Amino acid sequence: MHFENKIVWITGASSGIGRELAIQLSKLGAILILTSTNQDVLENLKTKLETKTHILVYNLLKTDGIFNLVHQAIQLEGKIDYVIQSAGISQRSLSSETSMEVYKTLMEINYFAPLALTQAILPHFKKQNAGNITVISSIAGLIGFPLRTGYCASKHAVKGYFETLQCELYKTNIDICIVYPGRIDTNISKNALLGDGSKFGITDDNNKVGMEVSICAKKILKGIYERKKNIFIVKSERILYWLWWFIPSLYYKIANAKGVN
Repeated sequence: MHFENKIVWITGASSGIGRELAIQLSKLGAILILTSTNQDVLENLKTKLETKTHILVYNLLKTDGIFNLVHQAIQLEGKIDYVIQSAGISQRSLSSETSMEVYKTLMEINYFAPLALTQAILPHFKKQNAGNITVISSIAGLIGFPLRTGYCASKHAVKGYFETLQCELYKTNIDICIVYPGRIDTNISKNALLGDGSKFGITDDNNKVGMEVSICAKKILKGIYERKKNIFIVKSERILYWLWWFIPSLYYKIANAKGVN
Protein backbone atom coordinates (compact mmCIF):
# COMPACT_ATOMS: atom_id res chain seq x y z
CA MET A 1 0.00 0.00 0.00
CA HIS A 2 1.13 3.54 -0.71
CA PHE A 3 1.65 4.74 2.89
CA GLU A 4 3.00 1.46 4.23
CA ASN A 5 6.27 2.00 6.15
CA LYS A 6 6.30 5.69 5.17
CA ILE A 7 7.23 8.09 7.96
CA VAL A 8 4.42 10.60 8.41
CA TRP A 9 4.63 13.50 10.83
CA ILE A 10 1.30 15.06 11.86
CA THR A 11 0.99 18.29 13.84
CA GLY A 12 -2.28 19.02 15.61
CA ALA A 13 -2.64 15.26 16.03
CA SER A 14 -4.54 15.26 19.32
CA SER A 15 -7.94 16.20 17.89
CA GLY A 16 -10.06 16.79 14.81
CA ILE A 17 -8.67 16.18 11.35
CA GLY A 18 -5.15 15.50 12.62
CA ARG A 19 -6.30 12.77 14.99
CA GLU A 20 -8.42 11.08 12.33
CA LEU A 21 -5.56 11.21 9.83
CA ALA A 22 -3.35 9.43 12.38
CA ILE A 23 -5.94 6.68 12.83
CA GLN A 24 -6.41 6.13 9.11
CA LEU A 25 -2.69 6.28 8.30
CA SER A 26 -1.96 3.74 11.01
CA LYS A 27 -4.41 1.35 9.36
CA LEU A 28 -2.55 1.94 6.10
CA GLY A 29 0.75 0.90 7.67
CA ALA A 30 2.44 4.29 8.12
CA ILE A 31 5.05 4.96 10.81
CA LEU A 32 3.77 8.00 12.69
CA ILE A 33 5.18 11.00 14.50
CA LEU A 34 2.46 12.86 16.39
CA THR A 35 2.77 16.40 17.69
CA SER A 36 0.52 18.56 19.87
CA THR A 37 0.74 20.23 23.27
CA ASN A 38 -1.19 17.50 25.09
CA GLN A 39 0.98 14.48 25.88
CA ASP A 40 -1.75 12.56 27.75
CA VAL A 41 -4.13 12.75 24.79
CA LEU A 42 -1.39 11.70 22.37
CA GLU A 43 -0.38 8.77 24.57
CA ASN A 44 -4.01 7.67 24.73
CA LEU A 45 -4.29 7.93 20.95
CA LYS A 46 -1.10 5.90 20.55
CA THR A 47 -2.72 2.94 22.35
CA LYS A 48 -5.41 2.86 19.64
CA LEU A 49 -2.99 2.84 16.70
CA GLU A 50 -1.77 -0.24 14.87
CA THR A 51 1.72 0.83 13.78
CA LYS A 52 4.90 2.25 15.30
CA THR A 53 4.18 5.71 16.70
CA HIS A 54 6.39 8.43 18.17
CA ILE A 55 5.11 11.19 20.44
CA LEU A 56 6.75 14.60 20.02
CA VAL A 57 5.09 17.14 22.33
CA TYR A 58 5.52 20.78 21.38
CA ASN A 59 3.73 24.13 21.59
CA LEU A 60 3.84 25.56 18.07
CA LEU A 61 3.35 29.07 19.44
CA LYS A 62 7.09 28.86 20.20
CA THR A 63 8.11 29.31 16.57
CA ASP A 64 11.73 30.07 17.50
CA GLY A 65 12.19 26.44 18.55
CA ILE A 66 10.67 24.81 15.48
CA PHE A 67 14.04 24.33 13.74
CA ASN A 68 15.19 22.13 16.64
CA LEU A 69 11.82 20.39 16.67
CA VAL A 70 12.28 19.40 13.02
CA HIS A 71 15.75 18.07 13.81
CA GLN A 72 14.29 15.93 16.61
CA ALA A 73 11.55 14.61 14.32
CA ILE A 74 14.03 13.58 11.61
CA GLN A 75 16.27 11.83 14.14
CA LEU A 76 13.44 9.57 15.32
CA GLU A 77 13.53 7.43 12.16
CA GLY A 78 16.39 9.00 10.22
CA LYS A 79 14.07 10.52 7.63
CA ILE A 80 10.56 11.87 7.06
CA ASP A 81 8.44 11.20 3.98
CA TYR A 82 5.32 13.25 4.69
CA VAL A 83 4.50 16.22 6.90
CA ILE A 84 0.82 16.99 7.49
CA GLN A 85 0.36 20.31 9.26
CA SER A 86 -3.08 20.15 10.86
CA ALA A 87 -2.52 22.32 13.93
CA GLY A 88 -4.68 25.43 13.92
CA ILE A 89 -7.15 27.56 15.81
CA SER A 90 -10.23 29.50 14.70
CA GLN A 91 -11.96 32.67 15.86
CA ARG A 92 -15.47 33.85 16.75
CA SER A 93 -15.38 37.61 17.24
CA LEU A 94 -16.03 40.83 15.35
CA SER A 95 -12.95 42.72 14.27
CA SER A 96 -13.93 45.68 16.48
CA GLU A 97 -13.97 43.38 19.52
CA THR A 98 -10.74 41.48 18.84
CA SER A 99 -7.49 42.31 20.63
CA MET A 100 -4.14 42.48 18.86
CA GLU A 101 -2.93 39.62 21.06
CA VAL A 102 -5.61 37.37 19.59
CA TYR A 103 -4.62 38.38 16.06
CA LYS A 104 -0.99 37.60 16.88
CA THR A 105 -1.91 34.17 18.29
CA LEU A 106 -3.95 33.29 15.20
CA MET A 107 -1.10 34.27 12.90
CA GLU A 108 1.52 32.42 14.96
CA ILE A 109 -0.37 29.11 15.06
CA ASN A 110 -2.03 29.17 11.64
CA TYR A 111 0.67 30.82 9.54
CA PHE A 112 4.07 31.35 11.14
CA ALA A 113 4.24 27.86 12.67
CA PRO A 114 3.65 25.98 9.38
CA LEU A 115 5.92 28.44 7.58
CA ALA A 116 8.73 27.88 10.10
CA LEU A 117 8.31 24.10 10.01
CA THR A 118 8.32 24.09 6.22
CA GLN A 119 11.42 26.28 6.01
CA ALA A 120 13.19 23.96 8.44
CA ILE A 121 12.30 20.66 6.76
CA LEU A 122 12.78 21.69 3.12
CA PRO A 123 16.57 21.12 3.20
CA HIS A 124 15.89 17.54 4.34
CA PHE A 125 13.44 16.95 1.49
CA LYS A 126 15.79 18.57 -1.03
CA LYS A 127 18.64 16.35 0.12
CA GLN A 128 16.59 13.19 -0.37
CA ASN A 129 14.94 14.68 -3.50
CA ALA A 130 11.52 13.63 -2.27
CA GLY A 131 8.88 14.56 0.28
CA ASN A 132 5.38 15.88 0.77
CA ILE A 133 4.27 18.88 2.81
CA THR A 134 0.52 19.08 3.29
CA VAL A 135 -1.04 22.00 5.13
CA ILE A 136 -4.65 22.11 6.30
CA SER A 137 -6.02 25.51 5.36
CA SER A 138 -9.75 26.29 5.11
CA ILE A 139 -12.37 27.59 2.72
CA ALA A 140 -11.82 30.71 4.85
CA GLY A 141 -8.42 30.89 3.19
CA LEU A 142 -10.20 31.67 -0.08
CA ILE A 143 -13.10 33.94 0.97
CA GLY A 144 -13.81 36.18 3.94
CA PHE A 145 -16.54 35.43 6.47
CA PRO A 146 -17.83 37.40 9.51
CA LEU A 147 -16.39 36.78 13.01
CA ARG A 148 -13.21 35.33 11.51
CA THR A 149 -11.08 38.30 10.45
CA GLY A 150 -7.87 36.98 12.00
CA TYR A 151 -8.57 33.38 11.07
CA CYS A 152 -9.30 34.27 7.44
CA ALA A 153 -6.23 36.50 7.29
CA SER A 154 -3.97 33.72 8.58
CA LYS A 155 -5.41 31.16 6.15
CA HIS A 156 -5.11 33.60 3.22
CA ALA A 157 -1.45 33.98 4.20
CA VAL A 158 -1.07 30.20 4.13
CA LYS A 159 -2.38 30.15 0.56
CA GLY A 160 0.04 32.88 -0.50
CA TYR A 161 3.12 31.19 0.93
CA PHE A 162 2.41 27.59 -0.01
CA GLU A 163 1.04 28.37 -3.47
CA THR A 164 4.20 30.32 -4.24
CA LEU A 165 6.26 27.40 -2.93
CA GLN A 166 4.40 25.12 -5.33
CA CYS A 167 5.66 27.31 -8.16
CA GLU A 168 9.23 27.36 -6.87
CA LEU A 169 9.37 23.57 -6.44
CA TYR A 170 7.53 22.71 -9.65
CA LYS A 171 10.47 20.83 -11.23
CA THR A 172 11.35 18.87 -8.08
CA ASN A 173 10.00 15.68 -6.48
CA ILE A 174 8.78 17.65 -3.46
CA ASP A 175 5.00 17.96 -3.35
CA ILE A 176 3.22 20.86 -1.64
CA CYS A 177 -0.46 20.25 -1.00
CA ILE A 178 -2.99 22.79 0.35
CA VAL A 179 -6.24 21.44 1.79
CA TYR A 180 -9.33 23.67 1.84
CA PRO A 181 -11.99 22.10 4.09
CA GLY A 182 -15.41 23.62 4.56
CA ARG A 183 -17.54 22.71 7.56
CA ILE A 184 -16.21 19.57 9.26
CA ASP A 185 -17.68 17.96 12.38
CA THR A 186 -14.82 18.69 14.81
CA ASN A 187 -14.27 20.77 17.94
CA ILE A 188 -12.82 23.70 15.99
CA SER A 189 -15.59 26.08 17.10
CA LYS A 190 -15.31 24.99 20.76
CA ASN A 191 -11.60 25.85 20.73
CA ALA A 192 -12.03 29.06 18.70
CA LEU A 193 -10.86 32.29 20.31
CA LEU A 194 -13.12 35.14 21.33
CA GLY A 195 -11.92 38.72 21.05
CA ASP A 196 -10.42 38.67 24.57
CA GLY A 197 -8.54 35.40 24.00
CA SER A 198 -10.94 33.13 25.88
CA LYS A 199 -12.45 30.09 24.17
CA PHE A 200 -15.81 30.15 22.39
CA GLY A 201 -16.62 26.92 24.19
CA ILE A 202 -19.58 25.63 22.19
CA THR A 203 -20.18 23.78 18.94
CA ASP A 204 -21.80 26.20 16.54
CA ASP A 205 -24.43 25.27 13.97
CA ASN A 206 -21.88 25.23 11.14
CA ASN A 207 -19.96 22.37 12.74
CA LYS A 208 -23.08 20.42 13.71
CA VAL A 209 -24.00 20.03 10.04
CA GLY A 210 -20.41 19.54 8.91
CA MET A 211 -18.93 16.60 7.03
CA GLU A 212 -17.88 13.60 9.14
CA VAL A 213 -14.20 13.93 9.99
CA SER A 214 -13.52 10.36 8.84
CA ILE A 215 -14.76 11.22 5.34
CA CYS A 216 -12.70 14.41 5.32
CA ALA A 217 -9.52 12.54 6.29
CA LYS A 218 -10.13 9.89 3.64
CA LYS A 219 -10.45 12.58 0.97
CA ILE A 220 -7.24 14.23 2.15
CA LEU A 221 -5.26 10.98 1.98
CA LYS A 222 -6.65 10.24 -1.47
CA GLY A 223 -5.55 13.70 -2.65
CA ILE A 224 -2.07 13.27 -1.17
CA TYR A 225 -1.74 9.87 -2.86
CA GLU A 226 -2.76 11.46 -6.17
CA ARG A 227 -0.18 14.23 -5.61
CA LYS A 228 -2.75 16.99 -5.88
CA LYS A 229 -1.63 20.54 -5.26
CA ASN A 230 -5.03 21.61 -3.91
CA ILE A 231 -7.73 19.55 -2.21
CA PHE A 232 -11.18 21.10 -1.82
CA ILE A 233 -13.42 19.40 0.74
CA VAL A 234 -16.73 21.22 0.58
CA LYS A 235 -20.45 20.60 0.34
CA SER A 236 -22.85 23.57 0.39
CA GLU A 237 -19.87 25.91 0.90
CA ARG A 238 -19.19 25.41 -2.78
CA ILE A 239 -22.24 27.60 -3.50
CA LEU A 240 -20.87 30.46 -1.39
CA TYR A 241 -17.53 30.25 -3.20
CA TRP A 242 -19.34 30.26 -6.53
CA LEU A 243 -21.33 33.36 -5.49
CA TRP A 244 -18.13 35.08 -4.35
CA TRP A 245 -16.69 34.60 -7.84
CA PHE A 246 -19.71 35.38 -9.99
CA ILE A 247 -22.26 37.36 -7.92
CA PRO A 248 -20.20 39.07 -5.21
CA SER A 249 -22.97 41.46 -4.15
CA LEU A 250 -25.18 38.51 -3.26
CA TYR A 251 -22.30 36.74 -1.53
CA TYR A 252 -21.67 39.68 0.82
CA LYS A 253 -25.37 39.94 1.63
CA ILE A 254 -25.63 36.23 2.49
CA ALA A 255 -22.34 36.14 4.40
CA ASN A 256 -23.39 39.11 6.52
CA ALA A 257 -26.78 37.60 7.26
CA LYS A 258 -25.38 34.20 8.21
CA GLY A 259 -22.35 35.43 10.09
CA VAL A 260 -23.50 38.51 11.98
CA ASN A 261 -27.27 38.49 12.34
